[in-house]
Amino acid sequence: MISCFRRALLPVLVAASGLAQADEASVQKGINAFLGVDAVASVQKAGIGNLYEVVLKSGELIYTDEAIGFIIDGQIIDTKSRRNITQARLSELSRIDFASLPLERAIKQVKGDGSRVMATFEDPNCGYCKRLAKELQKVGNVTIYTFMIPILSADSNDKARNIWCADDKASTWNDWMLNNKQPASASCDSDAIQQNAEFAHRLRINGTPTLFFADGNRVGGYLPASEIEKELTAVAGRTK
Repeated sequence: MISCFRRALLPVLVAASGLAQADEASVQKGINAFLGVDAVASVQKAGIGNLYEVVLKSGELIYTDEAIGFIIDGQIIDTKSRRNITQARLSELSRIDFASLPLERAIKQVKGDGSRVMATFEDPNCGYCKRLAKELQKVGNVTIYTFMIPILSADSNDKARNIWCADDKASTWNDWMLNNKQPASASCDSDAIQQNAEFAHRLRINGTPTLFFADGNRVGGYLPASEIEKELTAVAGRTK
C-alpha cells in the first residue's frame, strides 16, 4: 500500500488540494480519503510549525498541514541541533514494553551473570542472524531471549520446529547458527513458533534479525558486538 502511495508522491512534497481543514480527526479523514484506504493509525500535532504528524498503520510516518494542502514523506531535521526529528519519533513509536514479550516462547541463553537482558527475533535461515550469533558470543553477562520467526522459507519452519522440539533448544540453535550443524528431526507441540510469527507481525517486525533491549528500544538488523555493548550499557542510563 505505502509503495503505491509513494508512487503517487512527487517525490517529497505533493499537493493534495480540495481536502478540508481542521483538527486531528479531520486530518485523519482527509489523509484516508487521499490514499483511498483506511491507512491512518494516529494523528497529532507535530510541534513543528503548523505540521501534523500522521502515523500510518504500516508504521511509517508522514506530515501534513491542517488543510491537507501538502504531504511530506521524508525526514525532518532540526537545523540548530542537527537532530533527526523523524528518526527519533520513529524510534519512540517502535519502542515496546519489554515485559509484554512472551518469554516462555523464546529460546533462553544466560551468559555470565545474565544481569543484562535483550531479545531477538530471528529466522534460522537468515544470514545476518548467523552473523549476529557470532557477535553475541563476544557479549558477556547477558540473558538472551531468541524468538524464532520462520519467514524466509518452508525450510525455515522445519528448522525452527526441530530446534524448538530439541531436548536442548539453546545448544541446538547455536550448533546450527554457529557451526551449520543441521538440527535433528524432532516433533512436539510447536504452536509457539506460529504464535511468535503472529506476535512479530503485530509488532511490525518485517525482517530479521530484530533486536529489543530491556528499556524497549528496538534495533532492526545486524549489530556487531561493540554496538550491542553500547546498547546494553545505554539501557541503564535510559531507565534511570
